[in-house]
Amino acid sequence: MTLRRMVIALGLVLAPQAALALDPPWKKEEKLRDRMVLESARVCADGKGHYTVIIPHTPEHEGDLYYGDGKTFTQVTPVGYTDSKEGMFFEPRFFNPKANENFRGTDYRVVSYLRLSEDAKTCTLSCGEKSLPQQPVPAEEAKELLRKATYQPSPVKFQPYALLRDDKGVYYLVERGIGADNKSFRIFTGQRGQVKQQKMLNVVTDSQGEIFSTQGGDLRLVVDREEPSFWVVKSKRQKLRAVPVGENLPFIYNELGVYTGARLGTPCDDV
Repeated sequence: MTLRRMVIALGLVLAPQAALALDPPWKKEEKLRDRMVLESARVCADGKGHYTVIIPHTPEHEGDLYYGDGKTFTQVTPVGYTDSKEGMFFEPRFFNPKANENFRGTDYRVVSYLRLSEDAKTCTLSCGEKSLPQQPVPAEEAKELLRKATYQPSPVKFQPYALLRDDKGVYYLVERGIGADNKSFRIFTGQRGQVKQQKMLNVVTDSQGEIFSTQGGDLRLVVDREEPSFWVVKSKRQKLRAVPVGENLPFIYNELGVYTGARLGTPCDDV
């Protein structure tokens, strides 16, 4: 897995989808290498107007996953490398307790996948513990579908950075931007299922941690130290307990309230 994919796969947060179109992986099919990418694509359909596209990893191409309605496809960040029979992706809303919780640093309990049978005559979409039958789209029909479609980037722009709570059950979720936006932060506070985004006024970051100033108070978050964090309102400090993000992803995505009704752009959006 590349560093870019590892960063994105650690956690996801939605931002409004940018009106930015992507070139398809095969570009204009002017080069043999690009035509081979299109030839290698595998498309599976659920019979309800949803399609998942696997483009295998090769020495010439990193591999891709896409999901969409056949007219527009959204980029899905793979976990690991895709091949002609399987594509895996981070999906924190669906949890599989039987999966390996730490295989080479990846928690596969929050990883879902699309898998083709050995004879490539059937597909299965697995979202956590749910397995849903899919049907492969014939090669020529798939190529025609993919040529006519438009492509867009993943809607994922932020990832959970820290989760804290006080002794009254009020949660404080800090989100951090991905990639070039990694200096952008957002804060949501509230009780489970009722968190609200706070208006950010200022961010101070240094070797000792971060101070996030909002209209509701200053959250002092100390990174990589055993010192406590605080929510400060009018000089009064409310001590906060750190809640491990990696161990609580299903809670963050399904119960906290930030993502209620949101689409992550993955094949499990319509399950």
